[in-house]
Amino acid sequence: MAIVAIIPARFGSTRLPGKPLSQINGKPMVQHVWERAREARSIDRVLVATDDERIAAVVRAFGGEAAMTSSAHATGTNRLAEAAAATDAQIVVNIQGDEPMLDPAFIDGAVAPLQAEPGLSMSTVSLPLVDVEEMLSSAVVKVVTDARGDALYFSRSPIPFVRDAVDLREAAAQAVGRGLARKHVGLYAYRREALLRFATLPPSPLEQAESLEQLRALHHGMRIRVVAMEGRSGVAVDTPSDLERVRAMMAGGGSPLHFTRNTWLPNTSS
Repeated sequence: MAIVAIIPARFGSTRLPGKPLSQINGKPMVQHVWERAREARSIDRVLVATDDERIAAVVRAFGGEAAMTSSAHATGTNRLAEAAAATDAQIVVNIQGDEPMLDPAFIDGAVAPLQAEPGLSMSTVSLPLVDVEEMLSSAVVKVVTDARGDALYFSRSPIPFVRDAVDLREAAAQAVGRGLARKHVGLYAYRREALLRFATLPPSPLEQAESLEQLRALHHGMRIRVVAMEGRSGVAVDTPSDLERVRAMMAGGGSPLHFTRNTWLPNTSS
């Protein structure tokens, strides 16, 4: 079963132009992400999907493989789908190009359910949510799941609301204390045909309201398995201040983190 990891990378970021080429610890950010993807044991091939020859040239210079895609794509998922359509992979992993500290074990965790369950079309990863401020933050995406581990809903709001709480903060604290929601890691694995279908589906009202593409999949009846993992999420680079923070965290070493391999428990429920 061929498995390809694709890193969408565009030059024209609004808040940080040329973001994939930003230097971190002597390397462009896209190279750090590529190296993390290469460390995943489940991945056969890593592609950087871009619309910019400057990014493609840098990727080829450090030994990576670049796939040129249209500049008209509105989302990274559409860019991913175009690149995936030109491969023979059965499973495609979408790796965010602004996650230079991504734990490769998360990639393996996302892929595992698709290898184990032929009827599953899409999967992602979650981490423990243990901080009330994270529960209340709209920058942290929360996910709740059913008994099988499939996503019921993703939200920027604190979910669920514990009814006997006196206010939102207490409700969030109770939800965190009871482990009712987890923190979503924005990494996805798809069966190739499911990804190509997903890219053709129209946006849903909930997706547009929350600005979360995965809600489109739920709206159209696609199951998303959420693999519960341990560990910590990296810092996504969206702004110049994020970039400086990551540079400081990664300074002084050749590798951004010494990863501890996570394990996941395959779901045996039917």
